[in-house]
Amino acid sequence: MKLAVLNIKGEETGREVTLDKNVFGIEPNEHAVYLDVKQFLAAQRQGTHKVKERNEIVGSTKKLKKQKGTGTARAGSIKSPVFRGGGTIFGPKPRDYDFKLNKKVKRLAAKSVLSTRAKDKKITILEDFSIEAPKTKDFVSILSKVHPDGKKALIVLGAYNKNIYLSSRNFPNAKVAVADELNTYDLMNAEQIILAESSVEVIQKRLN
Repeated sequence: MKLAVLNIKGEETGREVTLDKNVFGIEPNEHAVYLDVKQFLAAQRQGTHKVKERNEIVGSTKKLKKQKGTGTARAGSIKSPVFRGGGTIFGPKPRDYDFKLNKKVKRLAAKSVLSTRAKDKKITILEDFSIEAPKTKDFVSILSKVHPDGKKALIVLGAYNKNIYLSSRNFPNAKVAVADELNTYDLMNAEQIILAESSVEVIQKRLN
C-alpha cells in the first residue's frame, strides 16, 4: 500500500511512502487488541483503595452486654462489622492490577489496529515538521489543514520534539506520541492516525 506524503499545508508533496503489508495489511486479531487495551488500562490503576477491617479498628475491647438474658443477639465487641463504626467485611485492599502480556501479543495488537485504520483510510502521512516555539495556535493551524474534520487525532513523530509536544498539550482532540513509545490504546482512541514521514520506518522496524 502506498500513501501520498502531505506537507503542513495539507498539500501533496509528490512523494509516496510504501507501507509494509506485514504491519499495515494483516488480518486483525480483535482479541489481541482487547487484551492489550485491558492490560494498558489496568496498569494505569493506582490500586490504593483501602478500608479498615475488624482487627484495625481502634475501640474498646470491653464486652458490650452480658451473654444471656437480654433477648437480643450476643455481642462481644464494638468493633464488630454488624455495628456502625465497626470493621468492614472483605473490603478492598491495596493491590497491583497490572498483568503480564507477551510482547508478541502486544505487537500483534498494534499491527491489527494499524491494519484496520489503513483499510478504513484513516492513516495520513505528513512530512516531518517542527514548530519554532511552543504555541498551541501554530499546532492547531497545521492540524486543521492536514486533518480538517476535527475528530480526535494521534500524531506520531519519528523522534521526540519538545515544541510540538508542548504545543499539543492544551488541545483536547489531538495527542502527540513518539513511534518508539506507541501503544495500542492510543491507536484505538484516535479517529485518525497522522504519521510523520520518519515514523513509518521506526514503526515498521519495531513491529517486525
